[in-house]
Amino acid sequence: MTSLAATGLARPHRWLRAHPLAADTLLAVLVLGLVLVGVYLGPRTAAHPPGLVFALLATAACASLALRRRAPRAVLALTAALTVVATVTAHDGGPPRTQVATATAVALYTVAARTERPTAWRIVAVTVAVVTAAVMLFGPPPWYAQENLGLFAWTGMAGAAGDAVRSRRAFVAAIEERAVRAERTREEEARRRVAEERLRIARELHDVVAHHIALVNVQAGVASHIMDSRPEQAKQALAHVREAGRSALEELRATVGLLRQYGDPEAPTEPAPGLGVLDQLVDGFARVGLRVEVAAASTLTERSGTATGAAGAAAVLGPLPGAVDLTAYRVLQEALTNVHKHAGSGARAEVALLRSADSLHLTVLDDGGDGPGRAPEGGAAGDASGGGHGLIGMRERATALGGVCEAGPRGGDAPGFRVRAVLPLQARTGDVRPLGFDA
Repeated sequence: MTSLAATGLARPHRWLRAHPLAADTLLAVLVLGLVLVGVYLGPRTAAHPPGLVFALLATAACASLALRRRAPRAVLALTAALTVVATVTAHDGGPPRTQVATATAVALYTVAARTERPTAWRIVAVTVAVVTAAVMLFGPPPWYAQENLGLFAWTGMAGAAGDAVRSRRAFVAAIEERAVRAERTREEEARRRVAEERLRIARELHDVVAHHIALVNVQAGVASHIMDSRPEQAKQALAHVREAGRSALEELRATVGLLRQYGDPEAPTEPAPGLGVLDQLVDGFARVGLRVEVAAASTLTERSGTATGAAGAAAVLGPLPGAVDLTAYRVLQEALTNVHKHAGSGARAEVALLRSADSLHLTVLDDGGDGPGRAPEGGAAGDASGGGHGLIGMRERATALGGVCEAGPRGGDAPGFRVRAVLPLQARTGDVRPLGFDA
C-alpha cells in the first residue's frame, strides 16, 4: 500500500485531522455532489426531473453532516427523516428519490463507529427498518423497486462498516495500552531490581564494616589505654588492629568488585565467606575478649553427629548451598558483633548449629555480661530499637531464602538476648513458621 507521505497527502491529512469541523464540512459537500449527480444524471431523470423541494431536502440532509461528530444521533435522526420526506414527495409515476439516503448512510456509519456494539446494532436495526419500511409503504410504487432494496442494503452495510471501524479502533487502542503497560512494567521491574541490588550491597557493606570496625575500635582503645604502662601488649593490640583493617579492606574490595562489568579481569575470584571460615570469625572475637562457644549437629544419615568448636562445625554440617552458607555466616557475624558492641565486659556467647534434611537452624545466645541497662538495645538484638540496620539486614537475608530470623530477650529470668534463624536448604515460600522465644 502506498503511504500518504509517498503520495504527498501527508500534510493535508494532518491538517484535516487537526480540524474535524472542516473535514466534516468537506465531506458534506462531497456527499451533496454525489446525491445531485446521481439524481440529475440518472437514466430516468429526463422523464421525471427532480423538483426544487427535493434539492432543498438533499441540501439540508447533507449540510447536517458537518455536525455528525458533535451530535451523531441527532444528525442520524434528521437525515433519516429527510430521506423519508424526499422519497415520499417524489412525483407520481417517477422513480423513488432514495439518493438522499447517502447522507443517512454516512450518519449511520458515524453512530455505529462511536457507540458500543449492543447500542449501535439496536440503532442500526431500528433506522434501517424504519427508513426502508416508510419508503416502501409511502413512496412511489412498486414497493419492491430496485431503489428501495438498494436503500435497505446500503444503510445496513453502512452500519456494519461503522461497527468494524469501531472494533478496529478498540483493537488498536488495546494493543497500544498493552504496549504502554508492558513498557511501564519493564521500567518498574528494572527499578525494583536496582533497589534490591542496592539493598544487597548495603547489607554486605554493613556486615563487613560493622564487624571489623568494631574490632578495630576495641583494640585501638586497649592500645591507647596501656600504651605507657604495657607497651608490648599495646603493640599486640595494634597488630590486631592492622589485621582487622586488612581483613576489612579485603572484604570491601571483594564486595565493591561485584559492581564491575562482566568479564573484567580485575573482578574478584575469591569465594564468598561461609561457615568454613567460622573458626576465623570466632578467633577474631576471642582476641577482643568475647568468649564464643560453638556446637554443631546434623541429623543427616551420612553425617549424623555433633561437634564442639568452630573448627569442626563445617565438617559436621557438610556442604551447604552457596546462598545459605553466606547467609548463615553473615547472620552469625552480625549477631556476635552486636553481642560484642552492646553486652558488658566478660560476656559469653553460645552458637548452636543444627542441620536437618531440609533446613539449617542457627541460634546465638549471650549471657549479657556485666553491662547495666541492656534491655532496650543490648546483646544479640543490638540495634533492634536503636535505629541500626544490622537486625534488618539479618531478617532480609533470611527472608530472601524463604526463611525467618528473629531476635529478642531470652525470656524468663535469664539475662541476655537470643537470635534464632531457620534457613531452608532449597528455595521455598510459605513453609516456615515464625519462631517464638518461649523455648
